[in-house]
Amino acid sequence: MSDPPFCLSALERRAYAQDGFFIRSGVFAEDEIDDIRDAVECCAARASAAAAGGRTYQIDGNVYCEASGATIQFEHAPGTNTVRVIEPFHHLDERIDRLIDDPRLVDPMRGLLDEVEISLFTDKLNLKRPGAGSRFRWHQDSPYWAHFFPDVERLPNAMLSIDDATEVNGCLRVIRGSHRRGMLLGLEGEGRLGSLFTDPTHFDASLQVPVVMSAGNLLFFSPSVVHGSEPNDSTEQRRALIFTYQPGAGRMFKVDAKRLAGR
Repeated sequence: MSDPPFCLSALERRAYAQDGFFIRSGVFAEDEIDDIRDAVECCAARASAAAAGGRTYQIDGNVYCEASGATIQFEHAPGTNTVRVIEPFHHLDERIDRLIDDPRLVDPMRGLLDEVEISLFTDKLNLKRPGAGSRFRWHQDSPYWAHFFPDVERLPNAMLSIDDATEVNGCLRVIRGSHRRGMLLGLEGEGRLGSLFTDPTHFDASLQVPVVMSAGNLLFFSPSVVHGSEPNDSTEQRRALIFTYQPGAGRMFKVDAKRLAGR
């Protein structure tokens, strides 16, 4: 008997446990992805407009802005106004908000968490614009979240690629199996954010896997798997949506509210 379409297969469970990630291909159809792309660009435009009146600050030379209920990160080039990351962003477009309840996301997450009731922990929009999208250094998500949610291993991620992700346009890279070592030490003496980037002496970079995906594919990955990406040196977009879920009806990471999933 084959596995139900949105339950976890034995192979997926084994891959998540051993490698820290697995991919589902062709989950979203082309017309759905076209609509999500439009929603993403609406979110980016709204965030950019709101940033003009937001609270802007710098950390380690990188520019951030708090506006419209989101933290907006800009690209690292001096004077740029190109948005790099928006977290959270689901409230900026109802189509993104509806995605949180999509069974293609929710059912596998229920399987990973072994829980019927789950909720959104955080969501993030990664924008790697052509020729502008910068690299993101090796890191784990767990150090960002451990102070807020102690059982940090119970915060799995789902990343939806809405463009073809290749090695040329800066696809995500993961260190296979690195999650099995738990939370690793960060860098010291490299500014305020250094401790959030994983010390490369504590993992084997030769185990890195480029996560090459077609638009519409979903990547499920552990919060403790080491990951990063190279710049987008191509002429193509590399945009991705990341949804992080938690067991039960917990408070969201950056929002003083709860958002049940699969309602």
